Amino acid sequence: MEYVWAEEGRIKFLVPVTDPHHPFPPGSAPVFYNPRMELARDATVLLSKVLPVSRYLDAMGATGVRGLRIAKECEVPVTINDRDPQAADLIRRNSEILGVPVEVVSSDANCLLSGRVFETVDIDPFGSPAPFIDSALKGCGRFLFVTATDTAPLCGAHRNAGIRRYFAIALNNEYHAETGLRILLGFIAREAARYDRGIEPLFSYAREHYCRVHLRLLRGARMADRSLSMMGYVLQCPSCIFRTHTTGILPSHEECPYCRNALVPVGPLWTGPLHDRNLLDRLHESISSSGFRLGGELRKLVDTCRNELDIPHHYDYHGLARYFHISPPPIDDVIHSLRSRGYEASRAHFSGTAVKTIAPHSVLREALTRNRS
Repeated sequence: MEYVWAEEGRIKFLVPVTDPHHPFPPGSAPVFYNPRMELARDATVLLSKVLPVSRYLDAMGATGVRGLRIAKECEVPVTINDRDPQAADLIRRNSEILGVPVEVVSSDANCLLSGRVFETVDIDPFGSPAPFIDSALKGCGRFLFVTATDTAPLCGAHRNAGIRRYFAIALNNEYHAETGLRILLGFIAREAARYDRGIEPLFSYAREHYCRVHLRLLRGARMADRSLSMMGYVLQCPSCIFRTHTTGILPSHEECPYCRNALVPVGPLWTGPLHDRNLLDRLHESISSSGFRLGGELRKLVDTCRNELDIPHHYDYHGLARYFHISPPPIDDVIHSLRSRGYEASRAHFSGTAVKTIAPHSVLREALTRNRS
């Protein structure tokens, strides 16, 4: 295996050479490393410092970059696992180069988590995390971090796959990224409830090709019940832009107030907050001293998440403009106009054109028309 040097955060490490002509170059190497996930790793490292975490397991280590960064930059005990012996050998080599004392294990992640308990468990598979959530809950003491890259099933493009993996129905619409993130959270909440455990989202976001959630697990039937009370559905009109939401294990049967069509339920999904805002405030304060190469991008993500409303759906402001046949003013003017009329409104991190508000159609139309040049 040929190697080249890579650098992230405070570590320099070896990664396999990839084929630049491959449709997905990281997938061409014998051990997986995706440089596009650097920001996600930055976020986890910073969060792990602020919490702080301990006894951290990187359950699917590959090159070991995430676990090695936690060990080096957070200075906590770390175990890195990968069932591929080649990957485990590379992790050992990288840990020796860095001089960080990590435990390296080569095991099936489900087997490892069924037999040992770690305070913090990080599940970052190639594809769906669904097959690993049950064992992760068994082997996790306090914090659970999960990545999902199977956005097509989560977001409704592959409807049947989403039903099989997450027991939920999504719609492939303009807010599908948020739907996918909330379906993932809802799936974890339901799995955790079987063990009388609740979840508390700390920092959860959807970006590019993946969803990433950082959760605190809470023990006790009361905590599980509280989490289940956050389960519900987004109800979408099949003919117009109207959408609303409801809580409950089963969807309610409602009509669109504009079209009188039966609303289509999306879910079940998590309708509660995606973040702990106090924690995001602390993350914001820590970014400037982090020295991360992508610190500016991370700050933008954190700040948008800090300020977005806790509504389980959003509008695409370009989509609103098309629906109303309006050439809209800048998005910040639209948000200001909504607020000036007494309706909460915010941007959302899911896209640069995402707007969260519960304003009625008439107010949305006025906001897109007002101050238009």
